[in-house]
Amino acid sequence: MTIIEPVRKDIQNPPAVKKHSSALRFWHWANVIIISGSLLTVLLNSTLLNGNTNAYFIKTALQKTNVSTTIDQSRSVAHAIRDKVWRIHTYFGYGLAALLLFRLVLEFFQKADQKFIRNLKSAYSKYKIAKNHGLTRHELAVKSIYMLFYLLLIVMVVTGLILAFDEFKSIRPKIKNIHGFCMYLVLSFIIVHLGGVFLAERKDSKGIVSDMINGGDIQK
Repeated sequence: MTIIEPVRKDIQNPPAVKKHSSALRFWHWANVIIISGSLLTVLLNSTLLNGNTNAYFIKTALQKTNVSTTIDQSRSVAHAIRDKVWRIHTYFGYGLAALLLFRLVLEFFQKADQKFIRNLKSAYSKYKIAKNHGLTRHELAVKSIYMLFYLLLIVMVVTGLILAFDEFKSIRPKIKNIHGFCMYLVLSFIIVHLGGVFLAERKDSKGIVSDMINGGDIQK
């Protein structure tokens, strides 16, 4: 029985088909912005806006203007500045939650050969039956890593939303630890992802970055 697959045609080049839909490309680059902004707020509060370090800086700076403050007062000011940055971090978190919801809904409306779950199952099937396990193993590994990334995003969003509300004070410390640990996993994924793209661009699979911008032609 012949399986008829849907074909995505490019209006300006009818024979061509697209690997990545415009909605998926939007989601990808919007995630780049949101996750980068979120990680930047964490970096700022962990370094330049460190509460204890800035408390002494504020106290010293005010003393030069003949304003006397205690270290506790200066620390309160330093923490108030950090709280503003954490508020921005929370807004980025809401954006990430919205993008995650967008991606979950998008999975239902994607063309059949653009659905991630379908492609993951296809990669597994090819790995099970293909004689050349080198290529199929690589494809399955890549798809599996992305699956883990999606699961990681879900954990990040859920724990982040819990931390954003005060109703869960009793479990807040544990949730904060999970959220922080997931941040390091996200950083690890970003490093692996960038490294993989860099290596792929230097070998046979050139044009990965541009494909995520213009859609790319599907590989037959």
